[in-house]
Amino acid sequence: MVTAINRRIHSYLFRGVSIAPLVAFRIIFGALMLFGALRFIAKGWVQDLYITPQIYFPYLGFEWIKPLPGNWMYAPFVLMVVAATGILLGFRYRFSAILFFVCFTYIELIDKSNYLNHYYFVSLVAFLMCWVPANASFSLDTYRKPSLRKQLVPAWTILIIQLQLSTVYFFAGIAKLNSDWLFHAQPLKIWLQAYRDMPYLGSFFASAWLAFAFSWFGCFYDLTIPFFLRFRKTRAVAYVFVIIFHIVTWLLFPIGVFPWVMIFSTLIFFSPEFHERWLNALKYLFGKRNTTTENAYTVPKSTRVITLALGLYLAIQVLVPLRFVLYPGDLFWNEEGFRFSWRVMLMHKEGYATFYVVDPNTGNSIQIVNSQYLTTTQEDQFATQPDMILQFAHHLGKQFNDTVIQYGTQQVHLKHPKIEAEVYVSLNGRPHQLFISRKTNLLNETYSLKHRTWIETFHDTENF
Repeated sequence: MVTAINRRIHSYLFRGVSIAPLVAFRIIFGALMLFGALRFIAKGWVQDLYITPQIYFPYLGFEWIKPLPGNWMYAPFVLMVVAATGILLGFRYRFSAILFFVCFTYIELIDKSNYLNHYYFVSLVAFLMCWVPANASFSLDTYRKPSLRKQLVPAWTILIIQLQLSTVYFFAGIAKLNSDWLFHAQPLKIWLQAYRDMPYLGSFFASAWLAFAFSWFGCFYDLTIPFFLRFRKTRAVAYVFVIIFHIVTWLLFPIGVFPWVMIFSTLIFFSPEFHERWLNALKYLFGKRNTTTENAYTVPKSTRVITLALGLYLAIQVLVPLRFVLYPGDLFWNEEGFRFSWRVMLMHKEGYATFYVVDPNTGNSIQIVNSQYLTTTQEDQFATQPDMILQFAHHLGKQFNDTVIQYGTQQVHLKHPKIEAEVYVSLNGRPHQLFISRKTNLLNETYSLKHRTWIETFHDTENF
């Protein structure tokens, strides 16, 4: 039986299918990434997010990744523009895909203050694009070298992108199966209140029933849309809901280009015939040598290696979002296992953190002004995220170690100070609660994957 199942999996993954959906996805992805990179430069975000900060908050294990000095930080963005153009046109495609993946992922690993789910999604898709022959038709590569042209590709090259999109939606839906989202319509109640003063529609957006309707529909949508897109009979109607859902979220919430990425990316679920119709319009751009019918297909070598690699990749995509089960306590409070798990716009946290540099000999302390060290974006993010709080504390520990500080009229040579923090956080509209107390010397805590026992226990309340 196992052998029969393996044969069926092999046959399904390596059967020849039309390259049209993959080519269309390449063109769409390249165009969106080109727009995104140019937009990032034009908005001044390179300066604000990667040049101006005094300190950065790297991810665990990637502390060795540093920003380039000064205006050199524009270099990876310029390279992304070049690489995205190469992907779009299918020019030096493999090199362009690898270059884009490396530059984009490097930028995102510099500072977790800038983490967004759709940046993570783009990095994953860029990685997948390095491995698929998306330039084998309608590309400048095949115009220059017609022998590269293919009309049929292994089914897995399209299926893996469809599955990646499906994991985003499905795990986003799973994440919505919590009491705050379903039974309190939080945080949508809070966010929709921002429109209560809108002429004519203010009372509509302020109504509780609308927040509940959005919450329940959003959960149902995320859990089911991959399946509705998968089947031909429901695909067209499902795609209408994709457009409506993402345009509404784009209009209401500041989530950048993510809705447009999802609207256009989900076209890969459509049939080859659908993509071939609009790709035919490109024949005049790329020439007839790209459109000659050639249906010869050979099963690729190393199918066992490819199958194992696909299985490993998909296992990671399933297990990483579920790693939160390894930690005790409330996920939204502790945020252990929160990132990289497709928890898209699921909570509203507000916090304020006060840091103290303490002389261990006398107990005297000075209070830190966070804004002297952090940008506005970093301040907005770090006060509710314990790993960033810990990283900032260790930065202060290094800065104030073996220094002379002023206590009133007295100067004190400070060696091996303690760094304490008093942090209060509000989750989804609840009253602020103590998040981290001054009883902990944060310099004694290490940045690791272990459960953070120095975070105060979350006390739920219905008073919100």
